[in-house]
Amino acid sequence: MILLAGLALAACTNADRFNEDTVELNGAQGSAGDPTSPLYFQETVGDRVLFEVDQSSLTGTAMATLDGQAQWLTTNPEYTAVIEGHADEQGTREYNLALGARRANAVQEYLLSRGVAGNRLKVVSFGKERPIEICSEESCYEQNRRAVTIISSGLTG
Repeated sequence: MILLAGLALAACTNADRFNEDTVELNGAQGSAGDPTSPLYFQETVGDRVLFEVDQSSLTGTAMATLDGQAQWLTTNPEYTAVIEGHADEQGTREYNLALGARRANAVQEYLLSRGVAGNRLKVVSFGKERPIEICSEESCYEQNRRAVTIISSGLTG
């Protein structure tokens, strides 16, 4: 018992445990200030693009964000990306899964056109199953109509 209590107490002595600028992603640490970090990609480059109602075409704002993503991915070839397609809660499950897939594919095609290798990109659709905002108002719907680029390492092949 005393040994377990000692180990538990020792685990609480990590001075950096509340450092919000550091994240661990698949065993790799990164900070928002490190341009090669996935956290930098998420917070500075931008990991998501938004879509209009029932659309999978990219807006000018989306293309600008994706240009930054493509540049980051080109500069950091050790990372791969999974592009998640999402939809708002309106419509059927099947319709929104297909719409999410079209959105993820639009992002993938754009990144490919900007020189990112196809073996570094995967797509998945969650449709309306993973909302980030839950309410029946346009302000929520617009946040859920998105594609999110998730960075990871070691998945090429």
